[in-house]
Amino acid sequence: MFSKILIANRGEIAVRVIRTCRRMGIKTVAVYSEADKNALHVKMADEAYCIGPARPDLSYLNVQNILSVAKAAGAEAIHPGYGFLSENPAFADVVEKCGFVFIGPDSKAIERMGQKSVARDLMDRAGVPVMPGSQNNLESSAEALKTAENIGFPVLVKATAGGGGKGMRLVEKKEDFIKLFEMAQAEAETSFGDNRVYVEKYMINPRHIEIQIIADKFGKVVALGERECSIQRRHQKLLEESPSVAISPELRKKMSEAAILAAKAVDYYSAGTIEFLLDEAGNFFFMEMNTRLQVEHPVTELISGYDLVELQLRVAAGEHLPDMDEIIQPKGWAIECRINAEDPFNSFVPSPGNIEQYFVPGGPWVRVDSACYPGYKITPNYDSMIAKLIVWANTREEAIDRMSAALLEFEISGVETTIPFQYYVMSHPEFRSGKFSTAFVDKNMKAFLNDYTEK
Repeated sequence: MFSKILIANRGEIAVRVIRTCRRMGIKTVAVYSEADKNALHVKMADEAYCIGPARPDLSYLNVQNILSVAKAAGAEAIHPGYGFLSENPAFADVVEKCGFVFIGPDSKAIERMGQKSVARDLMDRAGVPVMPGSQNNLESSAEALKTAENIGFPVLVKATAGGGGKGMRLVEKKEDFIKLFEMAQAEAETSFGDNRVYVEKYMINPRHIEIQIIADKFGKVVALGERECSIQRRHQKLLEESPSVAISPELRKKMSEAAILAAKAVDYYSAGTIEFLLDEAGNFFFMEMNTRLQVEHPVTELISGYDLVELQLRVAAGEHLPDMDEIIQPKGWAIECRINAEDPFNSFVPSPGNIEQYFVPGGPWVRVDSACYPGYKITPNYDSMIAKLIVWANTREEAIDRMSAALLEFEISGVETTIPFQYYVMSHPEFRSGKFSTAFVDKNMKAFLNDYTEK
């Protein structure tokens, strides 16, 4: 096992990795931007080094500075967290070439699964169900329109190198296609430096279900259950739960087997997530693979009993996975709310500022993953996450009640937060019944605003 690792990230995920390393007796090296000099991960790590100004491209995306710190500090491995460089194949490759271990998958797997159209083709050949769509990237709008007509409207235009809803456009009518196709290309170029896009069939009111996998370097792949991620706005998740009320034991087995096939198709190791869309008839289709630890990994930890960061570290160090079933069955129910500095009463616009009051909930089976504290500054330079609030219970109903109580107890002032909307979700009959889809937020936003206006 490693004696010292560098964490090439910030905020909540850096703190999360540090905590597991402390328990395992591994020393940690933090890096930080000038804006983060008072950040919690800086205070918690054994060593911390400034790597540049606030702008991410000059600090957390500055590969040369990160590697220089790793060498100077004597780190043996680098954990990328999520976001920033975590799914950058060139970074994974240069880390290994410079003599460090990359705590994640092989750069070839990252590259193949990161190119969405390539990943679709790989999954199709591996026998994983994929949504009908173009076989290759589409450059001309005329060629793309023909493809869209063959698939049938509505369709999604999606950036090959995309994520987080960027470079994505829903096209419902033929006459709107060319304009929206070119808009998706332009946004993809701006966001990712890559204007390649593809087209796939749009599923109306699906559920977003993902399977967490962990694999070692000896060919063993384990599926640790599904996560329900359908409550989202602008393709960004607001809360997740595990298991999903829509998944029967038989469907869980099918989806888990498909996820394992997907991982084996690219000789994958480390933690990863296979994301699917599920229709009302129980048909599921591959959407993408995230070749890193997910923000929502804590719900899987609570229903499986495994520390995913620890498993990542052990796999990276060349160890075999422990004696585990190939498909892990969930124990109880877990829900996570992403508490973001966003204004739910104003289309979830970011709400940067200084956190004045910060009182976190507690009690049995309540977990808060955060890097915030009173006086912490939420800057516009980085994402708006304040904390992840996670609860566990024996049943879904108990988990929803526990989350509702915890949200009421969570006090944050100085910035707007998503808490009011997440509390609304917990009390909504549609959510409580389990009969919802990715359309939930758009469908219920007006009622939410009216409800709070009346109060």
